[in-house]
Amino acid sequence: MSAAADTAARSLEHWSEAGRAEMEAFYALATEDYRQLALAADWPALLGGRARPGWRLLDVACGSGKFPTALLRYADLGALPPVTYDLLDPSTFSIAEARSHLAPPFTPGRELAVTLQDLPPDAGAYEVVWATHALYALPPAELAAAADRFVAAIAPGGLGVVAQATARSHYLAFYDAFRAGVHDATPYTSAEQVRDALRAAGADVREQRITYTTGTTDRVVAEGFLQRCAFDDTVSLAEMEAAPVLGDYLAGCRDADGAYSFDHEVLLLWL
Repeated sequence: MSAAADTAARSLEHWSEAGRAEMEAFYALATEDYRQLALAADWPALLGGRARPGWRLLDVACGSGKFPTALLRYADLGALPPVTYDLLDPSTFSIAEARSHLAPPFTPGRELAVTLQDLPPDAGAYEVVWATHALYALPPAELAAAADRFVAAIAPGGLGVVAQATARSHYLAFYDAFRAGVHDATPYTSAEQVRDALRAAGADVREQRITYTTGTTDRVVAEGFLQRCAFDDTVSLAEMEAAPVLGDYLAGCRDADGAYSFDHEVLLLWL
């Protein structure tokens, strides 16, 4: 077993034009993550309660813009006034991707090509700050600083939201098995760790738990999805299935006919 690059660095490398095919393969299943979030709350009411002239929203580690896309599809945001939508991500590729999917009431704002922990204090405060399936590769040693910046970025009376998979969910369980059986690397950050860090930063955090399952009978889809879960497209599905530890985990996700299903448990953390 050889050591891989640090998880954060490998994640950033894959959020690039070179990783587009892998990203699109991942979203064949992972788009469901954002549909579940869009259906999990009364977003028009939550956002409407913060709407005011000149209001601003910060999307932390914006990725490819799948969450605002899901909101625009599944939530009726037509009554909301325009909101300036700032995009934060260390990947300029991700910022461009997310920006291309914004539509009213989301008005593209500033592009902040930094990590959350490096968000400058002079960025100001926002009526809404969210991070949706965005903090998995956050280095454990930098979690406290990132939580401090997240909390500080929320304006008085504003709304903070984090959606993150729990330690028992597929994303975390799979990556732990991948690290044990294929490549060693920094572990993913769990919802529980983020929750505790936000509370340590002084936030009043309420939890909402969401569970659902995704799956496929198509091995090509399963391979692309799992490669992106590991940010490693050099390991085939067959190699994953044959690997120690990881092979056992994947066998537990597969039925007698070879179809894959992945169980997800996500915490919505409301600040």
